[in-house]
Amino acid sequence: MTKTFTAKVSSKGWVVIPSALRKRLKIKPGTIVEFQEAKGKITIIPQTKNPVEELFGKWAGEKSLTQALLESRAKELRREEKKLHN
Repeated sequence: MTKTFTAKVSSKGWVVIPSALRKRLKIKPGTIVEFQEAKGKITIIPQTKNPVEELFGKWAGEKSLTQALLESRAKELRREEKKLHN
């Protein structure tokens, strides 16, 4: 079922996306939208966020995954060496 919403275009060309649509489509401040024009109609498509960009800096200040892997491998190596010497 297609729902219809209306909004008025301001003198600057601004249009407010109705709240119900923003909530349903998870459009928040900063969301990038794409405009497509075909056959005299405009379609607005919210862009999905790039997962790499979303995670960038998320674990800043924490131990790097590389460091954690190196420590895990070193621990494994010590365990294996201990087995060989027993």
